[in-house]
Amino acid sequence: MKIIHITDTHLVAPGVTLYDLDPYERLRACIDDVVANHADARLCVITGDLAHKGEEAAYRGLRAQLSRLPMPWVPLLGNHDAREPFARVFPDVPRDADGFTQSVLRLPEGDFLFLDTLDEGVNGGLYCEARERWLSGRLDEAADRAVYLFMHHPPFPIHIPCLDRISLAHPERFAKLVEGRRNIRHLFYGHVHRPVCGSWRGIPVSTMRGLNHQVPFDFVTADRVPKSHEPPAYAVVFVEDEQVTVHFHDYLDRRTLVKAGDGYGYLP
Repeated sequence: MKIIHITDTHLVAPGVTLYDLDPYERLRACIDDVVANHADARLCVITGDLAHKGEEAAYRGLRAQLSRLPMPWVPLLGNHDAREPFARVFPDVPRDADGFTQSVLRLPEGDFLFLDTLDEGVNGGLYCEARERWLSGRLDEAADRAVYLFMHHPPFPIHIPCLDRISLAHPERFAKLVEGRRNIRHLFYGHVHRPVCGSWRGIPVSTMRGLNHQVPFDFVTADRVPKSHEPPAYAVVFVEDEQVTVHFHDYLDRRTLVKAGDGYGYLP
């Protein structure tokens, strides 16, 4: 099974720039690449910060681009998002009984759980008691089926100070929810605008750069979140019975290096 993982699109209104970049055009180029090369994917998940300012026009632009995909897609909420404008544009995205944008997709390969960590008006994430109850119930229902988690805020530090201070609040509570659940095969997250993989509580985790601006490789700055123009990426994920493989693709550069005389050049 192939999955496309996109994160942190940070859309503003089409035609408006953000940090001297055009997030809408970068999303369009990403969708072009997915359609051209991965139309066989079974699912596309976008792990939050869909819109930079939570504007309805940005969500309309997002929907227009996602509608071009040949596979089902699931958008999650991040700290830059706003619930009401999102709900007006995406009324068909499932919500739980408490109104949070959370759902489960049961496929032959396992249960795919989409979590809502938005705490509106706050950069850090929150997973409140109501959301905890929902997740606990879905994990119980999964029994021994494989489970894949998708969320915006990581419930663990990545050792970049400016990001660790705005990660998920009360991570120890979230840890208790997943502790001992050996059927959780992978946790996909967003928020950090960097390629970061590893394991947490025995669960493999991964994320990559966002589609617009990035956060530099800075282990010193703590009082603000600096930005960079490193290239955008999306992930191509292969889910198999005994293996999960995650590829990061810098989709704006598909050039191939070839021998050219005594040196090398790129194919046109």
